[in-house]
Amino acid sequence: MGMQELRKEYLLHGLDEREVLADPIAQFRVWFDAAVAAGLPEPNAMTLATVSREGRPAARVVLIKDFDAEGFVFYTNYASRKGEDLDATGVAAMVFYWPELERQVRVEGNVARVAEAESDAYFASRPLGSQLGAWTSPQSRVIAGRAELEARLAEVTQRFGAGPVPRPAWWGGYRLRPLLLEFWQGRPNRLHDRICYQRTPDGGWQIERLAP
Repeated sequence: MGMQELRKEYLLHGLDEREVLADPIAQFRVWFDAAVAAGLPEPNAMTLATVSREGRPAARVVLIKDFDAEGFVFYTNYASRKGEDLDATGVAAMVFYWPELERQVRVEGNVARVAEAESDAYFASRPLGSQLGAWTSPQSRVIAGRAELEARLAEVTQRFGAGPVPRPAWWGGYRLRPLLLEFWQGRPNRLHDRICYQRTPDGGWQIERLAP
């Protein structure tokens, strides 16, 4: 089968702008809970898109660790490529894709670091191996090989032993405060449902249907 013959018909659900919740975060929670209930692998995985100060885009898959009315929270090395992009521009986009439910959510907004206390609390909740990994990896930097990582891990393990492991100063969280959320539901004949929420000047949300 050639690539042009790879097709899927979307038949599971529909999405009506007259039936969605007025609050997009509440609507997102409905869909996220459905993804969790369906037993999907890593339902909190999303593609994070950033842009550098020079306008060079980049995207990668990361995990959100919290979301509420204030936005979507994820954690990373501040000195990584994405950390540098986020600190330089303060904007990002996210895409959640749950193919088993034929659903996708796009989010665009402004990004800022979370409070140090929030990063400390989350870091303390991580498994010991993940804590040591944060100290080990100079994320996004060129390294000589796997052996370099293993040597750094051995050094860090000897340094901290069984813990507690403090949060590295270069590691912490970001919160994306959404200005736009789009809910996409696959439909037959590529006539998909797209319901878009956009932030209004008074802090509310305008709901519109977009053509597929």
